[in-house]
Amino acid sequence: MSPREQGMLDWTTCAVVERHTGRVSGAWVFRGTRVPVSVLFANLEGGATVEEFLEWFPGVSREQVNGVLEHAAHSLATPEAA
Repeated sequence: MSPREQGMLDWTTCAVVERHTGRVSGAWVFRGTRVPVSVLFANLEGGATVEEFLEWFPGVSREQVNGVLEHAAHSLATPEAA
């Protein structure tokens, strides 16, 4: 299950993203952009590479993409309290 499908990740602890209720319908976006984090996962699931994503969304940095992917990987690896 992808992080986008899981919908359970706590993005509040990820420094490279932000959310404002009045912007992009309150979606989590890459900090300083209007690019939703979900767009990264949708593109990767669709077969795009990180390089292509960075080309298509030049306002997003490699460090931000790496931060989001690391956050998702770490969150998915952490067992949830039952």
